[in-house]
Amino acid sequence: VKFVESGGGLVQPGGSLRLSCVASGLTFSIYPMSWYRQPPGKERELVATITRFGAESTEYADFVKGRFTVSRDNAKRMMWLQMNSLAPEDTAIYYCNAREPFEPWGQGTQVTVSS
Repeated sequence: VKFVESGGGLVQPGGSLRLSCVASGLTFSIYPMSWYRQPPGKERELVATITRFGAESTEYADFVKGRFTVSRDNAKRMMWLQMNSLAPEDTAIYYCNAREPFEPWGQGTQVTVSS
């Protein structure tokens, strides 16, 4: 199993980024998929989940509700995280994985929110 995340970068507070995830080595369409993040010096945390049935079933951590949107394309084996109204506390390495995570994790993509 392999996950490759991209799309991170440096953004000012209030800005937006769109993260992408490409998955391989698994039957992508049957798995609920999630975005996770690991802020500096903290444990990895769950950010958002999208079920295998697509956009009609998503869940978000309280700290991103109303700002982040997760989506997926099963045919492309891809998932995205649209992040709006970014704040400094969103600074973290962002990872994608199944809701019940596989090993190994990908390298993640760094998101830094700073003025």
